[in-house]
Amino acid sequence: MASQTMHSPQPAAAAHPTVGSIVLLGALSAVGALAIDIYLPSLPAIGLALHASPAAVANTVATYLVGMAAGQLLWGPLSDRMGRRPVLLIGFGIAVIAGLFCAAAPTIGWLTIGRFLQALGSCTGMVVGRAVVRDRYSHQDSARIFSFIMLVFGVVPLVAPLIGATLITYAPWRAIFFVLAAFAAAVWLAVFFRLDESRSVATAEQARGESIVMSFFDLLRQRRLVGYLLAAALNGATLFTYIAAGPDLFISTYGFTPTQFAWLFGLNAVGIIGASQVNRLLLDRFESDTILGMSSLACVVSGALLCAAAVLGLGAMVIVTLLFATLTAYGFVQSNASAGALSVDPLRAGATSALMGASAFGVGALAAAISGTLHDGTAVPMAAVMAVGLAGAAAALFGLALPRRGERSDA
Repeated sequence: MASQTMHSPQPAAAAHPTVGSIVLLGALSAVGALAIDIYLPSLPAIGLALHASPAAVANTVATYLVGMAAGQLLWGPLSDRMGRRPVLLIGFGIAVIAGLFCAAAPTIGWLTIGRFLQALGSCTGMVVGRAVVRDRYSHQDSARIFSFIMLVFGVVPLVAPLIGATLITYAPWRAIFFVLAAFAAAVWLAVFFRLDESRSVATAEQARGESIVMSFFDLLRQRRLVGYLLAAALNGATLFTYIAAGPDLFISTYGFTPTQFAWLFGLNAVGIIGASQVNRLLLDRFESDTILGMSSLACVVSGALLCAAAVLGLGAMVIVTLLFATLTAYGFVQSNASAGALSVDPLRAGATSALMGASAFGVGALAAAISGTLHDGTAVPMAAVMAVGLAGAAAALFGLALPRRGERSDA
């Protein structure tokens, strides 16, 4: 049973994570991730049922992403003030109600509002889950857990559309939102009964002594944190760019069928999943920051080769191979960059987590927009945006984040 106390001591070096705690932390993130992808196969059916245009239906996806970004900026700092459990319980309560609201939506406008609320609630699992990891575990163990969470984010895009497609085969599209509400309710119960409060007294006192805005400003004045945030966001922008530009490039330009592109999408997801799990094994032998530095350099090399191949027009299979290498390296960077960012200022773990989520979505959306603006029917815009982003990530990492001689990497 979860502790009834609202505060607990700050764990300087908690015990190694158990299987149960890792599964629960993964489930917190899975709620928001599942809701992004599970209803994609139902979009045409939603448009027909609600007499909505494809653009209006697509807006329900964009609105969800906006809610994810905005919600993290709200819930992260609030979890520093109120505690992790209360914010999670409030957030997943909103997700349950919003799921039912979406299931009953009579028009596309109401569905769009419901999706925003669903994102606002579901994102608590992502932002507060990261803070809980930092509350309980060391820099090194945090990187291990984030590697597992990367596994969740890799698997969910693979299985969620299949679940959604199966549901709409046997039931109306509204069933998808009943399933999402039920999943959010199950995680709410798990939090209530199984998750102890992890926020410390020191964190609460720190949060109450400053405004949310000032906490963000103070964090952004810390060189190492900014370096980790930029490294994670600019590296993650490669994934957003690929998701935005990939379908048109491979289907329209290279002539892949939709099925072949789906297999390619799955292959790259497997690369990311595999890298995150190899990262867990490497953490038994190497420091998180060491792996982060090496993998960032590997990203720069693969990104430069991808850009060169695109400029030279070397063909689809070369692009596919180098793209796989680039996205696989992403799996190493993200877990370690997240652990590094949260190690800088443990007393502001919630606010730090909020900045991580917002910067990831913001920079990712900007990169995807730039790639779309530069679209010329070749792989050059996508590859160039990726290469510049990866070079910028490495520059931020080595110039700002990684400890210099005489500094400690852990907090």
